Amino acid sequence: MGRPGAGPFESVYLASQSPRRAQLLDQLGVRHELLLADIDEDAEALEAERHGELPAAYVERVTRAKLAAARRRLRARALPEAPILVADTTVALGRRILGKPADVDHARAMLSSLAGRTHRVLTAVAVAIGRRTLFSLNVSRVQFAAISAAEIEAYIASREPFGKAGAYAIQGRAAAWTLRIEGSYTGIMGLPLHDTAQLLRQAGVSF
Repeated sequence: MGRPGAGPFESVYLASQSPRRAQLLDQLGVRHELLLADIDEDAEALEAERHGELPAAYVERVTRAKLAAARRRLRARALPEAPILVADTTVALGRRILGKPADVDHARAMLSSLAGRTHRVLTAVAVAIGRRTLFSLNVSRVQFAAISAAEIEAYIASREPFGKAGAYAIQGRAAAWTLRIEGSYTGIMGLPLHDTAQLLRQAGVSF
């Protein structure tokens, strides 16, 4: 996994279950090894919202909590030193945080609220190398066209909304509703590649 010290490192640990983030790292040419939660870790609990928390504060807090958990995992498993990459994405409609839908009704409500409106997608990225933490917050805007009730039901039936912030995947069927994007397309997917590349270079990762 690279050499101890300040680098250069030939690969990183990816502390994320998201296949999209792994694919995006592949796109950059960054070698990576998964550093996933143990069975006894409650990874979902880290994403619990706090009353009155604003979207930017929420996504930063969750990302830093994920990074702290990944650091503990690395030490507990006595793995070789290498940078650890974590990220978290949330969708915001004004001050409202739209996380992953809990069920069909939740997904329907989210998609109905996004239809015909512009929302923000916030993706925080953090890289740990030793005691150092490098952090970046990417904010993009997405404008959706009007979406009919029948379209929403068909989308929910596809199961694509589940496990995704805001109940949609920009790279999936929701692309048909996307009128305009301002910002980072890969950030909306879950890992802004320009920001990520900058952090990894600062961490001494070669790719």
